[in-house]
Amino acid sequence: IGLVILLLSSTILYTVMSSDKGGLEADSEIITVDDPTVFVTDSSGMPVDETPLDMDFIFSDVGETGKEPSIGITSSGCIFFIAMEKVMRSCDHGEAWQETQDPVQCSPTTSDPYGWVDPITDRIFNVQMIGLETSWICWSDDDGESWLGNPHDSGTTPINDHIKLASGPWTNTGPYAAIGSLTTNLYETAVYYCYNKLVGIFCFTSFDGGATFETGGQVIGLATTNGGLHGAITAAPDGTVYLPPRVSTPTIIFSKDNGYSWEERYMGEDVGTPSIRKNGEVATDTESNAYNIWVGSDQGVYMSTSIDSGETWEQTSVRVSPIEVISATFPHTSAGDPGRIAITYLGSENASALGQPDIDGNPWDGNAHYATTNVSHHLYVTYSLNALDENPIFHTQK
Repeated sequence: IGLVILLLSSTILYTVMSSDKGGLEADSEIITVDDPTVFVTDSSGMPVDETPLDMDFIFSDVGETGKEPSIGITSSGCIFFIAMEKVMRSCDHGEAWQETQDPVQCSPTTSDPYGWVDPITDRIFNVQMIGLETSWICWSDDDGESWLGNPHDSGTTPINDHIKLASGPWTNTGPYAAIGSLTTNLYETAVYYCYNKLVGIFCFTSFDGGATFETGGQVIGLATTNGGLHGAITAAPDGTVYLPPRVSTPTIIFSKDNGYSWEERYMGEDVGTPSIRKNGEVATDTESNAYNIWVGSDQGVYMSTSIDSGETWEQTSVRVSPIEVISATFPHTSAGDPGRIAITYLGSENASALGQPDIDGNPWDGNAHYATTNVSHHLYVTYSLNALDENPIFHTQK
């Protein structure tokens, strides 16, 4: 999913996510598109009479297995795709790919992979979980030409799983920020590493660019149920760090002091989440507005926004997916300028399968976790140019 949405950058991603309105001026006449794969919907998922955005897609075969993929792009335009133990690179918009990780500095095996490209420094991180004991992290500062690594780089507490890594600006609040301001000669941004261990979420902050994670620990007393599973880490331009836990009520855990302390906020009680639950994902725009995306209990994709760095969230959930989508899973999101967001997810319109036996023999309610092979899930890509408005519009293509 991430690969498809990022490769859109060569065609429409820039114009949609930036405030440059060249090519996006609405025609005076609404153009109706009779295409069952194109949707323009309101905040309840219902169709509206607006001209859909033109979307061009480029699909690229990386040439390697795609289990548990991560993707990032450096300022040079090189794309890095990490799945399993391999780091694949394309510097020609996805036409050709090559393996780049160092055979000595990077792990030759993995139990759980993760990748990240620092949007400020262009450092590429290749994170590989080794059993349940530690993670081997290697990094490159020259588009994958050379690498350094640490084979034991997972904080102070062993037994880690569902690893996540991200980076963001140092704030001016708290002891971590004070240390960070003194170590910017080592690395410009704060690097965060989170994972679940048994029944909790553990998060660590690095002061040396991810080479070590010696400060941090369990996020005590917050939404860490369901084994502490959580989504990706997101850091806003103002330094606020977000982590979406996998809990029954859509929730955000966030830190304003570079991971020293954490708070939580709830939203989405009007739509809930399905069981078995899946975590949401968060995006932040250039002005640090935040967007939380998750699957509701009716199997649609929903959104809540915050315009005050996570302190408060809209409590009336906005439906992102068209009403025709009766099953959705794995939502991901990215944001550009304020109000401009992109969302991808796997969805199904196989309404005839509702009520039919699921994989456990029970009447299927649209939960993708229990779908049989008779149900087809497709990739949906959604853009909104006004996601912060009272009545946002969503342009979706299947």
